[in-house]
Parts: sequence; C-alpha cells; structure tokens
Amino acid sequence: MTASSNVPEVSVNSKPITPRRGVVSLTGYGIVARVDRGHLVLRDAVGSEQREGRFPRIGHGIKRLVIVGCDGLISLAALRWLHDQRAAFVMLERNGKVLTAAGPSRPRDSRLRRAQALAVQSGHAVLIARYLIDRKLSAQEHIARETLTNEHVAADIASARASLQTAEAIEAIRGVEARAALAYWSAWHQLPMAFPRSALRRVPEHWRTFGARRSPLSGSPRLAVNPANAMLNYLYAILESESRIAAVVVGLDPNLGFLHVDTDARASLACDLMEAVRQSVDAYVLKWIMNEPLRREWFFEERDGNCRLMGPFAAQLSETAEAWAHAVRPVAERVAAMLAETITTAGACVESSKTGRDNPPTIKRTSQTTLAPPSAPRVCRSCGGERRKGREQCLKCQNAALSALFPRILENARAKAHRPEAQTKRADALRRNMFACAAWKPSDSPVWLTPEAYVREIQPLLSSVKTSEIARTMTVSQSYAAQVRKGQRIPHPRQWLPLAQLVEASAAAPGRSRGTIRRWRSRGVTS
Repeated sequence: MTASSNVPEVSVNSKPITPRRGVVSLTGYGIVARVDRGHLVLRDAVGSEQREGRFPRIGHGIKRLVIVGCDGLISLAALRWLHDQRAAFVMLERNGKVLTAAGPSRPRDSRLRRAQALAVQSGHAVLIARYLIDRKLSAQEHIARETLTNEHVAADIASARASLQTAEAIEAIRGVEARAALAYWSAWHQLPMAFPRSALRRVPEHWRTFGARRSPLSGSPRLAVNPANAMLNYLYAILESESRIAAVVVGLDPNLGFLHVDTDARASLACDLMEAVRQSVDAYVLKWIMNEPLRREWFFEERDGNCRLMGPFAAQLSETAEAWAHAVRPVAERVAAMLAETITTAGACVESSKTGRDNPPTIKRTSQTTLAPPSAPRVCRSCGGERRKGREQCLKCQNAALSALFPRILENARAKAHRPEAQTKRADALRRNMFACAAWKPSDSPVWLTPEAYVREIQPLLSSVKTSEIARTMTVSQSYAAQVRKGQRIPHPRQWLPLAQLVEASAAAPGRSRGTIRRWRSRGVTS
C-alpha cells in the first residue's frame, strides 16, 4: 500500500526523527531499531534522505513504533526497551497488511480465554456480535444522515439495524451487516475527490471520485485503485493493529473471533472489534476528502492499477494510531466483561474451577474520553502547497492571483471614475469646497489658531485619531484625510478649528496628559 520515491544515489542528508502525537513511523529501506548504552536508536533511509533518532528512557515521548516494510533489522534489546517503556510495536507490510502488533501486556486469567473459546456454546457469541454490529450500524446511519445528507440510505440502515434485534444466529447478523454495508457504501460512490488544479492533468480519471468500495483487482476492498480507498485500507490496518493490542491488554486471544470466520493468518477477534470503530475512521477520511484536496505526490499507481501510499504520507497517517487506540479500548473492555459473565453461568467454565464461581475475573475499565485524530493538512487548491487556515490558496498563489486581478480592477476603477455621474459628483464637491473657502473669514477662527499653532500642537496629535474620523470631520475623502493625518497636506484654515476640537476629544482618552486638556480648554476650544 505504500511506496518509496526513486532517487539517485548521492551524499546522504540526515534528518532527525521526532515522535508526532506519540508515534514514530519508519519507512523506506535500511530500517534499524537497536539500543545503544540505554538509548533507543532508530534509523531509516530512502536514497539520499536518511533520518535518525536517539531516545533516552526518560522523556522520549514514544507511545508507538510503526515500521512499514520488511527491509532492515530490529534487535531483541529494542523490543525489550519498548516493553519496559510500555510502548506498542506495529509492523506493516507495504500493502497495508498487519504483520506484527504487540503492546504492553501481563499474564491474564486463563478462565477468560476459556470463556472466549466456549462463547458459541454459551450463546454469548451472538450477544457480542449483535452488540458490535449495532454500534457499527448506528454510526453508519449517523454518517449517512448528518454528513452525506442521504436520508434514503440512512433509512435503509435504520431498517437493517431494527432487524438486528431479532437475529438469533451469527449468519443472520452477517447478513444484516452486509445489507447495511451495501446501502452505506452506495452513498459514497459519487463523492468527488479534489486535487490541486496544477496536478489535475496527472490525475487518472478514476481517481476523481470515490467509486466502489470493492476493487476490480481483487473483488474485495483489498488492492484499492483510487486514493480514498487506499487511505481507508491503510487506516483500517492501523486500527487492526490497535485492536490486536487492545484484545491482548484485556486478556483475550485476538485470533478467536465471533463474527469473522476462522482462517489462516487472520486475527478474527481484532477484526470483530474493528467493526464497532470502523466508522470513526470513515468519518475522519470523509471529513478530509470533503474539505481538503489530496496531493498527487501522496499516491503511487502500480502497473496493474493498484493505488498505494507514498512512505511519508503513510507515516503521516500512522500518527492517528493513538486516536484509534482510544476508540477501540472501551469496546474490547466491554466484550471482555460480557465474556467474564459467562464464567459463573456456563457449566463448563464453572466446573473448571471452584474459585471461578466466587471470584470471576475483573475487567478494569479505562476512561471513556475520546481522542481526536490529527487534522488533515491544509492544501492549496491551486498548487498543492501548504496554506493557512481560512484560506483557499497559499500565500504565493494568492499573490499571483491578486497580481493578475489588479490590472482589471484598476481598469474598472478608471472607467467608473470617468463616467458622467462620477464627474458630476466631483464637480459638485469642488463647487461646495470653493464656496466654503470663499465664505470663510479669518475672524471666524480664534486668535491663537495660527499656522504655527496648527503645525506645532494640532498636527502631531492627529496621529492618535482614526483616518475615518478625520474624513468625517472635514467632509473629505479617506485618501485626503490620510495625507492630512500624516502631515503631507495642510488643510484650509477653516478646517483647523474642527480638527482642534477632534484632537481635544481624543486627548480625553486614557493615557493623554491632563495638561494638554487644560491647555486646550484655556484657549476656548470646546468639544
């Protein structure tokens, strides 16, 4: 599912490895995880790009180590280091298959696993399967109604969910889930996939919509042929690894499931637990593709049409692991609690241990608080670069668009300025100004208000007054008021007294000297 860029062999550029949201992802070739003098040393490389990190036992910030690929080595000491620090270890194949998932664990009560193995005989397998699928269908109905705004699909899922309560066999529950899934994914079929405009010519046509969840290459969701399905598959793989860890932590066997048929190389219980949390992943991807474009360089198409994720993008998606761990943990605890009840009710379990009747295993419940996954990166819709929140384009594209737009704006402004009605307004304003200047007499101003007094005492205080207030007081344009405020223009003497009154009013604001106010009042300036 992931791929690495082909680059020429040149001198190696080393970059530091830092945990992001508690997750460290190693991709590419030459992956190394070892311990050196008590420090965990991590390294990966793709061509000339090499990353390396060295982490002490205190303050390292690592909660999960995710390795994508099979090229490299990890020492036993590194596995012990992760175990001592209660950090999970996940290894994924490049196509997204979970190879290894291990987390902090301790010896558990064997009676719980015996109850898990006998759940079909005790009848609790149906109850657990019904609980898991009910949570799944409830979340699917909410997404169809609230996010996809498809009331018809939501009604179909609600109908399937209602029939779930009468299903008395695992096969019937599987049939209900399949019927709801058919309606649910049909609402996704025509969702458009946005890409930056500069990359559209390099985007295959079948990448521009979500399409079918079932791949034409495999007849199943495996081997996705477009980016959105490839993202879902990879995030499901991360969720599966977290489900395996959650099952082991509560004392269950991740391979003994109830819904999924037992097959070789499948963690059936982990897949069962995933069903109750898949819609959290769906909602995350759906919000991403509905609000943000996808970069073309995040994906790679193989010769058979299989769409895979590039290594850096896969590492970015791995940062969501902690959020899925928080989501699946309560589900695993609920299933373990339901199985623990059978230890005192199922005859085979009671007879296996006299103490089992009196002291059933206790399942420690964790906090029910949820953890939101990291936000999708903000992508410029023009070039695919990084943009700021609330903007459709990056700064570079925005400036380029404004530069191209400015000549048209200027041309329209000039055309409007030379229209007859605009010339008439300018003539009327000029006429009023000339009449006002002709009607003004020097005796209308106080004796103290001389040109020197204006320049020395009024002009410096105009910088604390808003340009809009100056324009309103003088009945002039904003541009002329700005020049007066900066001292680039000296207005007509008839405007000096209104400006002095305006400055006196602003002088009463906090921070202005009281001596200034007294000086204006002694000169007869009233506001």
